[in-house]
This record gives sequence, structure tokens and C-alpha cells, in this order.
Amino acid sequence: MRVTVRLFARLRDIAGSAELTRQAAAGATIGTVWRDLVAEFPGLADYERSISCAVNADYARMTQALSDGDEVAFLPPVSGG
Repeated sequence: MRVTVRLFARLRDIAGSAELTRQAAAGATIGTVWRDLVAEFPGLADYERSISCAVNADYARMTQALSDGDEVAFLPPVSGG
């Protein structure tokens, strides 16, 4: 199945793109996609414990199963004031 991955802020900088298209096996989860991205872009690993994720604009857990055509977003923590 094909999923679109959206990366924000520092994650986008590490991967060099705000949007990526990836193939995933049937039954893949958000966590599966994340681990594949970390294998490709090792600098992402530093954010694993602090990122939020969403599927089709709804916040989700890493264990959520994905479907063909889903959009997965990874968001690092944000600070500001």
C-alpha cells in the first residue's frame, strides 16, 4: 500500500523534504513507517520519544494500522511563547 508521510519543523530538515511517499506492507502501523524512516534518516531517531503523530489529520498512536492512501504526519514538540 502507498502512504504519504508529512514531516514538520526539524523532522522536515533532517529528511530534506516536507512530504514523502512510501510503500508499506499490508497491516503496517504508524510505528512501522516511523522505523523505516529512521532507517533511512538516522537523525530522526533522536525525536522518537517526543513526537506526535496523526493519520488523515487526526492524532493517533504509533500502534494504529494504516490503510492504502493514508496520510501520516509526524510532528516534533514545539516551543514558543
